[in-house]
Amino acid sequence: MTTDAAPVPAQATTAAAPERVGVLLVNLGTPDRADAQAVRIYLREFLSDRRVIENQGLVWKLVLNGIILPRRPAVKARDYQKIWNVEKDESPLFTFTRGQADKLAAALAGHGHVAVDWAMRYGNPSIRSRIDALAAAGCTRLLVVPLYPQYSAATSATVCDEVFRALIDMRAQPTLRVAPPYYDDPAYIEALAVSMERALKALPFTPEVILASFHGMPQAYIDKGDPYQAQCVATTKALRARLGLDETKLMLTFQSRFGNEPWLQPYTDETVKRLAREGIRRMAVVTPGFAADCLETLEEIAEENAGFFRDNGGEEFALLPCLNDSDEGMAMLRKHVTRELSGWL
Repeated sequence: MTTDAAPVPAQATTAAAPERVGVLLVNLGTPDRADAQAVRIYLREFLSDRRVIENQGLVWKLVLNGIILPRRPAVKARDYQKIWNVEKDESPLFTFTRGQADKLAAALAGHGHVAVDWAMRYGNPSIRSRIDALAAAGCTRLLVVPLYPQYSAATSATVCDEVFRALIDMRAQPTLRVAPPYYDDPAYIEALAVSMERALKALPFTPEVILASFHGMPQAYIDKGDPYQAQCVATTKALRARLGLDETKLMLTFQSRFGNEPWLQPYTDETVKRLAREGIRRMAVVTPGFAADCLETLEEIAEENAGFFRDNGGEEFALLPCLNDSDEGMAMLRKHVTRELSGWL
């Protein structure tokens, strides 16, 4: 006797592949090479972002294309050459961010189907390319982790802008989460303090003053409601409390100002010069707004501001390293990420 039973669809006999969770670490960005052409490409993308330069009108376009891009790339390329990872032919920020992603992937290997990747907001690897890669790897859920301890529209928000632009073109979008800033997270403050204490012990001198130098921002952005300054203040207060230092020993400053409009004060460079003129001979600088060392720490602070200090009478100057992919930095990052993955793992 024969039967005419309907054939069983192939998918009914195959177990469904488990859902994968993607984790995407995102930092600011870096040129592909330490030459003027690569820096020009990077600066054009960075300075054309309306989150970074809010007034993208005709005057700014003339300044950008007529003054900045013809002149500044050659200068900044020389700065990059001072700190370039020659062995791997890449910037330190590129090296450290990849290291953070690799170590986080190893730390999360026991949590099931998690894929960790990394991207740069400007330059390569792009956010779009890495989201596409995570989707191709079967990630139906995505946690984006901006590597900025303090939130600002010019950093964290523009990461989200670019993520959303990438998702616009996707028919099968992943479920999305964005990790919050961690400026006052106890684990972050502890990691900073441990890193600072180790670095200070290794110095051949004892600093009279430590500057906590954060990347600057136009004052107008704060006046419009950006919470960045308040979060920098909160980080510094928490760090003072943990280290037992007062405002005269751990001072808050802002670096990297650009253009003629007022930026957040006090300015790092002017503070360095003033303290040296006032008799401070030994100084250290920590940069708690940067998750990894980069041009703004390794060249602007360790080279340029060290020169300002010595030119004005200072003697001993040291940059304390960022958390980078250190043990304490990675322990903090793993805790931050696993908390935001709650319910997905």
